[in-house]
Amino acid sequence: MDFDIQLQSPNWVRHRHAIRWSFGMGDIRTRLSKKSCHGALMTMPKSENTRMLESSAKRARKGRSRLARNSNENMDHDIWKEFPEDLLEAVIARLPIAAFFRFRLVCKKWNMLLTSQSFIQECIQKKQQAQSWFYTVTHEKSYMGSMYDPSSKRWYHPKPAVLIWAPRRLPVASAGGLICFLDNGDKSFYICNPVTRSCKELPPKSIFVQSRIAVGMILNGHSPQSGYKILWVGCEGEYEIYDSMKNSWSRPGNMPSTINLPLALNFRSQSICINRTIYFMRTFPDGLVSYNMETGVWEQLAIPSPRHLSDQTLAECNGKIMLVGLLKINAATCVCIWELQKMTLLWKEVDRMPNLWCLEFYGKHMGMTCLGNKGLLMLSLRSRQMNRLITYDMKSRDWTKVTLGRKVKYIACGTAFQPCLTALP
Repeated sequence: MDFDIQLQSPNWVRHRHAIRWSFGMGDIRTRLSKKSCHGALMTMPKSENTRMLESSAKRARKGRSRLARNSNENMDHDIWKEFPEDLLEAVIARLPIAAFFRFRLVCKKWNMLLTSQSFIQECIQKKQQAQSWFYTVTHEKSYMGSMYDPSSKRWYHPKPAVLIWAPRRLPVASAGGLICFLDNGDKSFYICNPVTRSCKELPPKSIFVQSRIAVGMILNGHSPQSGYKILWVGCEGEYEIYDSMKNSWSRPGNMPSTINLPLALNFRSQSICINRTIYFMRTFPDGLVSYNMETGVWEQLAIPSPRHLSDQTLAECNGKIMLVGLLKINAATCVCIWELQKMTLLWKEVDRMPNLWCLEFYGKHMGMTCLGNKGLLMLSLRSRQMNRLITYDMKSRDWTKVTLGRKVKYIACGTAFQPCLTALP
């Protein structure tokens, strides 16, 4: 008989059901045997070692629950009031910068601790180095500042200092954890540490100008304790220098005749500082104007800008002069990075935003504001249809999208700064 016919025979069908039933009974027997074994084990009397282990586990659980109850209770004031002050300062000085926004809300004593000399000395000895942050100002409330930490990707909205709590006072430069604010009305200057909220108004300038001015800021040494200098320059060649160690303004001299006046400065671009020299961007002709804070010498460099470029701004990375801008060709828009070649004094493109991201800007009239100019940039890209925030690390060439906070809709202006607890205005 054929094998296919055998499979269809009634005897074979009954035999197959019998095999399946026997396997099923085997599974049932196995489960019953396991159950009976488990019941037998449960009914066996416990040994002395087993009882000791169970009692130890119960005591451990009770201890953990007792600790949990005690942690919810207030700490004993009689015990903690004897905690050494210097030890407390040493512990707090090792906290990350972001923790101090919560730290100062604990009590008035802890808030005042941030400005005490002993705590500042403790922080100086620790030499805490933090990644650059961004201080931004939004259009909705231009007197309110928001800070962004790229390492934790978090926004902070602390209450600003009273002196800078005004719509016309905007950040224009930074150095050593301090930010320079300029009042666009009376052209007065304010220096503030946004982390500690310590702030002061600088003395009035000896020269009053009604036109817009460009500002640069530099440290006297390698730390904020060495003091700082501020340089402002006007379109007609007026300029002054403020020295924090003297707390006064001075005018070392006049601009040389080799500098073409009036200066068509690019006020959208912040100044950069390399080797004690402050650089400003100018237009008509395109190029740079620089001032050496050591020698007091002014220079100008004629550098043609790349074609189809808009919203350009200066940046600096490892002592190199960089340029950031929007490259617009027909309906396409892309963010590009250039590096200045010292031998030819020409801009060389070194990187650009990923093409997939640039496709979002196609056909839209995009505008860009660049915050920060030392290795790490924040780019605010906006149009009527969209708004994007992007950070760019010039060392690793990483592009990262930034999530807009609940209180941050879009950026009007801002600057990068190095958060530092020991920087005093």
